[in-house]
Amino acid sequence: MQILISAELAPYRIGSGQYIFLMVIATGQPITQKALSEKLLIDKTTTAKAIAKLELEGYVRREVDPADNRYHQLYLTEAGREVVPKVQESLGRVKSRTKKGITDEEYDVFIGMLKKVLHNLSE
Repeated sequence: MQILISAELAPYRIGSGQYIFLMVIATGQPITQKALSEKLLIDKTTTAKAIAKLELEGYVRREVDPADNRYHQLYLTEAGREVVPKVQESLGRVKSRTKKGITDEEYDVFIGMLKKVLHNLSE
């Protein structure tokens, strides 16, 4: 699946490991880098690298958190807001390929089980 996602997102210079950060920022901005790591259950170093890449590509910007100068708030740039629908379409195409021959109900059960496994691993 990661190979398919990488191929789909290559035109936007977004790696398969970075799109999830972009999508979470899009749905909950502003968000701190720390909160983003916690929400995704991903270590701070990996989050920092992904955000740095998205920032380098011009999709994300950081601003000092007015409530606490030790943290930065993450926002999408104009380019980030423009690319989100394209990323969603790409992910939709990959999801369609992975669902071939599986009913919606079976897919939902499968995803639910994967979420439980992830939750168990994060405890």
